[in-house]
Amino acid sequence: MPEGDTVWNTARVLQRALAGARLTGSDFRVPQLAATDLTGWTVRESASRGKHLLLRLAATDAAPWTLHSHLRMDGAWRAYAPGERWTARPAHLIRVVLRSPAAVAVGYHLHELALVPTADEESLVGHLGPDLLGPDWDADEAVHRLAADPDRTIGEALLDQRNLAGVGNLYKCEVLFLRGVSPWTPVGAVPDLPGTVALAQRLLAANRGRWTQSTTGVLRRGGTSYVYGRRAQPCRRCGTSIRKEELGERVTYWCPACQPGVELPPNGQDRPR
Repeated sequence: MPEGDTVWNTARVLQRALAGARLTGSDFRVPQLAATDLTGWTVRESASRGKHLLLRLAATDAAPWTLHSHLRMDGAWRAYAPGERWTARPAHLIRVVLRSPAAVAVGYHLHELALVPTADEESLVGHLGPDLLGPDWDADEAVHRLAADPDRTIGEALLDQRNLAGVGNLYKCEVLFLRGVSPWTPVGAVPDLPGTVALAQRLLAANRGRWTQSTTGVLRRGGTSYVYGRRAQPCRRCGTSIRKEELGERVTYWCPACQPGVELPPNGQDRPR
């Protein structure tokens, strides 16, 4: 699933391509919006909230509306010049096309696509916790929400967008490695929860504006992460083999030496104690 910085970057792509432009055509390829025509509407701005994209629109004779989309695991937006070939994904994955005089925005495999009055955006994103990359980021509120369920594992709690919006599986694994915390640690037992939240925000913020995500400071392929995607490879700190196991509904990577609290049972599977 795209992380919050990827969604933030995508919002900026749409902002550069469409902001201030009057749409010359639209094509929705989902049943609930198939008859919708946004021709003549002006794109006010493109924004992100956690992992949600909000394209705000206005017309001269109507209240502003917002086109909402979620990328989930496989969604994407791409911007093309008029007449340029759309090469990012197969055509059957296209869900929406927005045309302007200077650009064409194509949304592939988008999820939760909805058009709502801008005044009602909270009905779609109001459940989210503080946005790590938002102008109203509130670290204290994020810590408060996490701490409200002290028995939940920290690995699951960080992925819950109701606690803080923007952390995905990559940053969950990397933050916990850098903090030396096992993903199976109950939230109430995490030694420095504010420090964990602060690190998550710093890592996402450091990767804004680029598509290569790195928590190590290295941008070359194979060197961008400490544990994520590195099962059975040596830990960059201690040389212990990186482990991989499911936690909740997501896989988790961790170093059993640097993040004590899990052990390898006799059957060879990585499981929590």
